[in-house]
Amino acid sequence: MEQAPRDLERLLQPGPLEPLGHTDAGLEAVLDEKAEGVRDEDGRGDQTMTENFWLKKIEISVSEAEKRTGRNAMNMQETYTAYLIETRSVEHIDGPSVLTDSLWRRYSEFELLRNYLLVNYPHIVVPPLPEKRAEFVWHKLSADNMDPDFVERRRIGLENFLLRVASHPILCRDKIFYLFLTQEGNWKETVNETGFQLKADSRLKALNATFRVKNPDKRFTELKHYSDELQSVIAHLLRVRARVADRLYGVYKVHGNYGRVFSEWSAIEKEMGDGLQSAGHHMDVYASSIDDILEDEEHYADQLKEYLFYAEALRAVCRKHELMQYDLEMAAQDLASKKQQCEELATGTVRTFSLKGMTTKLFGQETPEQREARIKVLEEQISEGEQQLKSKNLEGREFVKNAWTDIERFKEQKNRDLKEALISYAVMQISMCKKGIQVWTNAKECFSKM
Repeated sequence: MEQAPRDLERLLQPGPLEPLGHTDAGLEAVLDEKAEGVRDEDGRGDQTMTENFWLKKIEISVSEAEKRTGRNAMNMQETYTAYLIETRSVEHIDGPSVLTDSLWRRYSEFELLRNYLLVNYPHIVVPPLPEKRAEFVWHKLSADNMDPDFVERRRIGLENFLLRVASHPILCRDKIFYLFLTQEGNWKETVNETGFQLKADSRLKALNATFRVKNPDKRFTELKHYSDELQSVIAHLLRVRARVADRLYGVYKVHGNYGRVFSEWSAIEKEMGDGLQSAGHHMDVYASSIDDILEDEEHYADQLKEYLFYAEALRAVCRKHELMQYDLEMAAQDLASKKQQCEELATGTVRTFSLKGMTTKLFGQETPEQREARIKVLEEQISEGEQQLKSKNLEGREFVKNAWTDIERFKEQKNRDLKEALISYAVMQISMCKKGIQVWTNAKECFSKM
């Protein structure tokens, strides 16, 4: 009895990688070798062991960003940024690495990959992409998406996205993700051939389900509210950080004014000149350090932004559950209506107003043969409806089980990541304050020697 859920979970996972077209045999061999290595005697993969099986054997990095010019689908010239993805196997003890491969991808291709994952794995909290345009920045920082500093931070974010997917126990096994890393040509065509766009739910249908579900799952309703609050809190935190960074920039630059004044003053003083010049030098060094500090701050802000966008990924799972619940309720309602119609035909009584009932009164009763034929058709529809309802119930329960497993995994990841990020941010602020104290301590010593 203990093994059944585990077997079911294994069957629900995507099958072994079956690359389409030509791919690098080295990477495939490494993955197959690792997959075999983590299976137990019964052939089942241990999720805790396979969760990072890619990252234990394969290094994935987005190593470069390059500005390019080309023509879009409308045959208009455009400027865009391409990112170099490098994959290589971890070096073995008994020989060199099996694989070293690289290819270039645009940001839009990362978006296409993520949209594919969202549609094909609706029960998974799919990792978000970094922002396409800079948001929540302090006003001295460029918001241009072609700015070198922004492109560099986005490069890091795209690498983090790939590492998140590669470390996921289910997403990492998807063949489209595999091809994204290994097949440079015709990759878009391969994705579109999967027909994932046809499986995507329309926004109108999702909105309809949100307002018309009669029995929503309390857990998913609470999760939806939590994701809204998480997004609101992080957005507010980022706005506060941007204001603090702006003021901090001003304070540091004022120290540059101290440095200039002390240097000018030293030129007219003989006995005090050396002390004033040394103090001015300390102030100049302190003022110039703000650029590196704020660059580090932006990296911490990007870590918070990732979970700002994760909030939308959580809502996507909740919306999918609402859609499934809505379809289930509509199927149950349709089945109940058909059963009532069948009962009314069998007994000859009409409980509710219907167009068919009015037609019967106006044009006469049906013959027994016609009634029997209609009853037979309804009975077949009822049988199909019962099977469909049973199937939707099983699908819904499976979705809830798998979704909640992934949500729990996400919560552990979130708590760990945000804890580390906030602690690192606090350590950086403490270090920054200590440097300020040291600068003024040095200035005090310079003044004491005058």
